[in-house]
Amino acid sequence: MANLTRGERNADWITEFCRVPEGSLVGQPVVLRPWQREIICGIYDSPTRRAIVSFGRKNGKTAISAFLLLLHLCGPEARANSQLYSAAQSREQAAILFSLAAKIVRMSPELSQYVVIRDSNKQLFCPELGTLYRALSADASTAYGLSPVFTVHDELGQVRGPRSELYEALETASGAQQEPLSIVISTQAPTDADLLSVLIDDAREGKDPRTKLWLYSADDALDPFGEEAIKAANPAYGDFQNPVEVRDQAEGARRMPSRESAYRNLILNQRVTVHNPFVSRSVWDACNGEPDEDVFRKGPCYIGLDLSARNDLTALVMVAKDASGLWHVRPHFFAPQDGVNDRAHRDRVPYDVWARDGLLTLTPGLSVEYEWVAQRLLDLCDTYPVQAIAFDRWRIDVLLAELKRVGRELPMFPWGQGFKDMTPALDALETELLNVRLLHGGHPILRNHAANAIAVRDAADGRKLDKSKATGRIDGLQALAMAMGKAATPDGPTIIRQGFVVI
Repeated sequence: MANLTRGERNADWITEFCRVPEGSLVGQPVVLRPWQREIICGIYDSPTRRAIVSFGRKNGKTAISAFLLLLHLCGPEARANSQLYSAAQSREQAAILFSLAAKIVRMSPELSQYVVIRDSNKQLFCPELGTLYRALSADASTAYGLSPVFTVHDELGQVRGPRSELYEALETASGAQQEPLSIVISTQAPTDADLLSVLIDDAREGKDPRTKLWLYSADDALDPFGEEAIKAANPAYGDFQNPVEVRDQAEGARRMPSRESAYRNLILNQRVTVHNPFVSRSVWDACNGEPDEDVFRKGPCYIGLDLSARNDLTALVMVAKDASGLWHVRPHFFAPQDGVNDRAHRDRVPYDVWARDGLLTLTPGLSVEYEWVAQRLLDLCDTYPVQAIAFDRWRIDVLLAELKRVGRELPMFPWGQGFKDMTPALDALETELLNVRLLHGGHPILRNHAANAIAVRDAADGRKLDKSKATGRIDGLQALAMAMGKAATPDGPTIIRQGFVVI
């Protein structure tokens, strides 16, 4: 022990007292890999104010953070009465690191004797040393007034733009400590202007020798779907990171461009700024088969309804599944008749030609008459076994008023346009597209909307279609996704009939 460096001593303490908190080796003593030991020794064997560690997901970022946290809470790096914090961009993310550290403590016979776990407050407390750890999130109150000696900035790549109030509060609060240490551990941010990118680029320049950087990222010159690129960004690949799962993600991204940006960012740990279309032209065109009228008559059928603004396009898309597992698609579109040529020029699409060919229904006047849309819904429900109509809440009151006026009840289900509802809807649609189990007949308007659609992601990796980033109208694809989402979850809890909610 006398000949060990500070970093080696800390690494050995982790392997002696910490247990694997999750996975197939749960409960077993931790075995640090050479690259993990390199990071630990690099942090502690020379003066370090800030350590930035960045690689692809599922390489044990949170586990390393938890080990380092415990080093400072009750291990050889602990200082009496010190404050330790982890910072995340959401309460859910903040809870992940706390939960993992708590699991390690509970499974360790030695650590569990000295550390008190306060689940409700997301705190770990060592009474003998007076050290306290708290998990903080950006959506809680700010961290001004604190005095941390050790801070983990978890998934800082989720911060958009060059500033984070929580980051700055914790970093400036550390000024009262003699040797504060901050650990930034995250996959890369999308753009050069984001906070994590600014920190990484500054560290690359080497102006502050107390800032250490470990960046595992695939070079842009490499084949992004090849194993060399994957290994460059994932030091645990083939070890505790499942190589089969990673290869599946690579193949999915190769085939489906909507996945490529997320794949490059989360797996290859690259900065990604390009918005990819939700579905590539080749994948969409592979599903050009003609839908069968008999399939709709047998049903069950599901409809997605995107009303949009009254002077723009309204989309209604019906789907039904045949005995072999193929989904058949029938779209209907509505637009106001007055000004159709001007809108065709503005949107750069042939609304007039589509109307002439019977692909687009033009309603009288300057705005879409919802009476026509209501009548089409009634006709479809009278002709086919429609089980559910998933609708966007935008202006639905006007349509419901039309249905109430004629005294008809339809199985209307509200479908949110945010990440919560659209994530499963897009997943369901994408699965059928990738497996060529969808027949849309090459409908020109639906094809145009599919080409325009851009999917965006939230911090939890949810997806929705973003009209603000689209290159044109996407109403048809939005309605198709809603129909597929409802078909995947047909037993929804809420039905709206004639303006009344029935639970």
